[in-house]
Amino acid sequence: MGAPAEPFTTKSDFAYLTLRNRILSGELEPGATLNQATLAPAIGVSTTPLREALRRLKSEGLVELDAHRDARVTPLTAEEARDLLEVRRSLDPLAAALAAERRTRDDIRAMRAAVEGLQPLPSDPNVFDLVAHRRFHTAVYLASHNELLIGTLDGLWDKADRYRRLGLVVERGQAERDQKAAEHTALLECVIAGDSAGAEEVMRLHIDTSLGAKAASQLGARPTAATSRP
Repeated sequence: MGAPAEPFTTKSDFAYLTLRNRILSGELEPGATLNQATLAPAIGVSTTPLREALRRLKSEGLVELDAHRDARVTPLTAEEARDLLEVRRSLDPLAAALAAERRTRDDIRAMRAAVEGLQPLPSDPNVFDLVAHRRFHTAVYLASHNELLIGTLDGLWDKADRYRRLGLVVERGQAERDQKAAEHTALLECVIAGDSAGAEEVMRLHIDTSLGAKAASQLGARPTAATSRP
């Protein structure tokens, strides 16, 4: 089966999206060295668009470039895991509360469509699993109708996905998976009902027990008073 007719605008876009998907899917692991001389022909581009792609990935914090133009996938750190958890514990509940106050009929349709068939992430999620998870949370963010908040949370998502993968190293039991599915349902119900306090609380619990929180714990990050549950 051939590739879509117009999947990419430029070779740089192709290289960027190819590498980005491989990093987020875990195919290119944290800390992996990216040799440009071998990587460029492997993905079917020259070194110029590859360098452009690597610079874009560097700006997103997904790769590191040194003075010799060697590259590597950015390692996972306890500090970044903690930072992500702290920020998301504050901003995700805010987005949920605003969504409950401001959601429109179109927002509700989008959230209902996104939650259909949504399952807790499996132990070895592929890009499609991650996209489905993101689609639901993005629908909630969009319902907040706060563009600055939406942009901030969207910008954090890719970094957070890499830590979600680490959180899945220890496989979740069925009870835990059922709980995460119930949280998605409860969040949707609160937003639709206009229950901002309920939506905020469900989202806070969702973050406190998230794969990102597990990853922070696995990396030895010490939670602050703001990220510790009462």
